[in-house]
Amino acid sequence: MSDAHPALPRARRLLAEHPVVDGHNDLPWALREQVRYDLDARDIARDQSAFLHTDLPRLRAGGVGAQFWSVYVRSDLAGEAAVTACLEQIDAVRQLIDRYPDDLEAALTADAMEAARSRGRVASLMGAEGGHSIANSLGTLRQFHRLGVRYMTLTHNDTIDWADSATDAPRHDGLTAFGEQVVREMNRVGMLVDLSHVAATTMRDALRVTRAPVVFSHSSARAVCDHPRNVPDDVLAQLPANGGVAMATFVPKFILPEAVEWTRRADENLRAHGLHHLDTSPEAMALHRAYEDAHPRPVATAATVADHLDHMREVAGVDHIGIGGDFDGTAFLPAGLDSVAGYPNLIAELLDRRWSEADLAKLTWHNAVRVLRDAEAVARELTATTPPSNATLDQLDT
Repeated sequence: MSDAHPALPRARRLLAEHPVVDGHNDLPWALREQVRYDLDARDIARDQSAFLHTDLPRLRAGGVGAQFWSVYVRSDLAGEAAVTACLEQIDAVRQLIDRYPDDLEAALTADAMEAARSRGRVASLMGAEGGHSIANSLGTLRQFHRLGVRYMTLTHNDTIDWADSATDAPRHDGLTAFGEQVVREMNRVGMLVDLSHVAATTMRDALRVTRAPVVFSHSSARAVCDHPRNVPDDVLAQLPANGGVAMATFVPKFILPEAVEWTRRADENLRAHGLHHLDTSPEAMALHRAYEDAHPRPVATAATVADHLDHMREVAGVDHIGIGGDFDGTAFLPAGLDSVAGYPNLIAELLDRRWSEADLAKLTWHNAVRVLRDAEAVARELTATTPPSNATLDQLDT
């Protein structure tokens, strides 16, 4: 979408008043993989478009007002290694906030999100991607919350001891008894239950158990693109009663049917060179570019994402949708949405589709702030009546 698009000035004005709360950005892991958190080598106060999807100038250009930074760790890490890596990711986010205090501000609550925005800073929250990071310990879960983690994705790509993943063989038909206890403890402390990456059975179990709203931090509509990472309509239809929010992602292989098979072959090419399919290092990206030159890829656009949002709004309602781009966690992105600067292009597309400014304000800002505020209210009620759980996997799942 060119700068001459007539809806772009209106989109930018709307984002100035109702900025984007983005549900998922993997910048911390990209910094770990590329430069081992050397923030001088990747100074995001400067243009990093040669290496990253994210930097401060592009966050400003994109109208981002709050960011859930993913404190992801690979799911092949387990036990103490996973906990340590997650702590290092949390530390990386804290280093970013400390280094750029005029641009980033830590936010632990919905009120703090609003306050940071009022000061012109990007409210910075954290989400742990994958329940393997707690090493089957509710105590570890609570400590992550104390350190600022405000959602946890129950699984990543692999099924874990207590929850089935969308992209691995099922072992539990959803959540185990311990998995249900994880959800209850997340409710009690005020950590959002994130159902991106989990199997549909896990989604349904979590919605049955939870007393607080859930989020999908970066998932789109399965009815539009039949990929297991997306949300089935029957689950989307439960969000109004639950109060949760599904945040559409930009990853082409999840949103564009033609991209699914192409991406599978491109990932196989990476693995043939000894690299992980989620690798976004310069070496991996060079291999991707060479593969793309030889095999042109199907290209998603802002309209592709808008198709998902149209459907999600129809099924779940406008109060239960948001945006979770997955920047710096994917090798490819839609045309016009190739960095965090691209959000105005999506908003312009939705304006063209006659979305009202009130509905767009819910999509970009208000829904995400509300879901955190509602989870905080549930936590206040539960902590007044319910002690911490010290249950173990062995106690509940044997």
